[in-house]
Amino acid sequence: MLRQRVLVIAVLLPVGLWVFAVGGWVFAAAMAAVVGLASLEYGRLFGRDGRRPSLAILVAGSAGLVLARQAWGFERTAVILATAALLAMTWHLVDFERGAPHSGTDFGLTLGGVVYLGVVGAYLVSLRNLDAGLWWLLISLPSVWIGDSAAYFVGRAYGRHKMAPRVSPKKSWEGYAAGVAAAGLAGAALAAAFVRWAGPDIPITPADGLILGLALGSITPLGDLGISMMKREFQVKDTGSLLPGHGGVLDRIDSWLWAGVLGYYLARLLAG
Repeated sequence: MLRQRVLVIAVLLPVGLWVFAVGGWVFAAAMAAVVGLASLEYGRLFGRDGRRPSLAILVAGSAGLVLARQAWGFERTAVILATAALLAMTWHLVDFERGAPHSGTDFGLTLGGVVYLGVVGAYLVSLRNLDAGLWWLLISLPSVWIGDSAAYFVGRAYGRHKMAPRVSPKKSWEGYAAGVAAAGLAGAALAAAFVRWAGPDIPITPADGLILGLALGSITPLGDLGISMMKREFQVKDTGSLLPGHGGVLDRIDSWLWAGVLGYYLARLLAG
C-alpha cells in the first residue's frame, strides 16, 4: 500500500505542479476533469443503495461549472445551476415513470452533487486566477496536505480522545490539534520560502501564510469528515479505486474543495 501511494504521488506531483504553474485554461480543464471524476464517484456511491442520481447531469454540471468559472468568472453560475435543476427535474420525472422508486430523493442527490462539487470545486479556479494566485494556491493546498499528514501520524501515535467516533473512529482531537499547528507552520514557511525565492514583489507575508494555514487547518477537516460520513453510510472504505493506494478521486479532493473556497476569500481578505 505504501509503495503504491508513493508511486502515485511520484507520477502525479510533477504533472500537478506543471498544471498549477501554467494556470489558465490548462488548470481549469484539469480541475474540471478532477471534479467530473469525483462527481462520477459520488453518483456511483449513492447508486450502491439503489439510488439513481443522474451521472450525466452530475458530471456535465459539475465540470461545466468549473470551466464556466474560467470563462466568465461568477457571472454564469446561476444560469448553469438553474439549467441543471430543470434538466435534473425533467430526467427524474421520466425516470420515475420508467419505474425508479426514489426519484424525488434522486433529484436532490443530483442537484446536491452539482452544487457541492461544481460550485465549491470551481473556487479552485477562482483562487488560481487571483493576483498572485499561483502563490496563494501553493500555500493553501500544501498546508492542508501537511496538516492532514501531521494529524494522521500524531493521532496514530498519541490520539486518545476521539473526534468523531461514528464518522471516523481513528481521528482524534490530539491529531486535529497537531494538524492545525502543522498547517499554520507550513503556511508561514511556504510564504517565507516563496518570497525569498521569487522576490519581495509577491504580496504575501509569512504572517499571511500563518493565518491562512491555521484557518485552513482548522476548517478543512470538515470536508474530509463529510465524505467519510457518506462512505460510512454505505460501509465502504473508498469512493473509488482509480488511484492505487489512495482510493478514489473524491477521497483525495475532499479537503481540496474546502481549501479552494476558503483560500479564495481568505486570500482576498489578507491581500486587502
